[in-house]
Amino acid sequence: MAVKLICASHSPLMEFASPQEKYKEEKVRETFAKLAAEVEAYDPTLIITFGPDHFNGFFYDLMPSFCVGIRATAAGDWDYGKDNNKINVPEETAVNLVRRVMDEGVDVAYSYRMQADHGVTQPLHFLCGGHLDRYPTIPIFINGAAAPMPTTKRTVALGRAVGQFIKSLNLENERVLVLGTGGLSHDPPTPQMGAVPLEVEEFLIAGRNPTPEARQARQAKIIAVGQRLAAGDTSVAVPLNPEWDRALLKTFAQADFAAIEAMTEDEIRVEGGRGGQEVRSWMAAFAALHEVGEYEMTAHCYEDISEWIAGFGIVSAELK
Repeated sequence: MAVKLICASHSPLMEFASPQEKYKEEKVRETFAKLAAEVEAYDPTLIITFGPDHFNGFFYDLMPSFCVGIRATAAGDWDYGKDNNKINVPEETAVNLVRRVMDEGVDVAYSYRMQADHGVTQPLHFLCGGHLDRYPTIPIFINGAAAPMPTTKRTVALGRAVGQFIKSLNLENERVLVLGTGGLSHDPPTPQMGAVPLEVEEFLIAGRNPTPEARQARQAKIIAVGQRLAAGDTSVAVPLNPEWDRALLKTFAQADFAAIEAMTEDEIRVEGGRGGQEVRSWMAAFAALHEVGEYEMTAHCYEDISEWIAGFGIVSAELK
């Protein structure tokens, strides 16, 4: 059995805003293209992807810390999954994953109607030739937007439990790809309960399936924040934090899970912004791989791109 990992930042603004420093965008796109070719050559028999949500598929009417998609489609935000929104979830395998994770002591929600937003669909789009259903894929949602969030310690425990499931497959011809997506330093204008008008709170509680006009208006606000941040207006978002990002990449490279488990929600918010909380997806992905065996990480690129409101990092890892 082979197991590989790719973790990457995401930004829906990739298709809607172009950085002034063109080489940064080119580096990111070249890296995705290179890794997509590697994924095609690897031809995974199963992808397990950890990703957040940005109030497109998960809301405060029932907000789990973790949720496994037994059946899933793309939420359709930012046009990902516009032509084909199906995610190719192998149902029996996904149910077996849920059972194994629970056996390992981590309770997870599960959904037969998951709507996965760009936190899951964008990396699948770039790494799988634009086809969300190209490979059997189990999406695992990790709450990285709606406070209070799961602790980093429980997030690592989730990853380790998924790693035990991967080990249980034990098939010679199995080729598993673990994906983690989110962050790094990243402060999109995500509204917070208790700090917004009642009508916005109602959206945060039950805002599924917005009208095209409502989605367009929401996305236009995010595009505008990226443009203002790039122009130096730090009143609209926490500035990107390359120093924190690079230290975090080093922590993952060293498999320093004690340091990861010591991180708090408040600390991440201060250093990495609201979207910095999404690095929980990286934590779970690396913990899953490490549960299978010691790994070696390769950092392919890191670019701080204000127009995309993201410290954009892309790494891969393989078992030693």
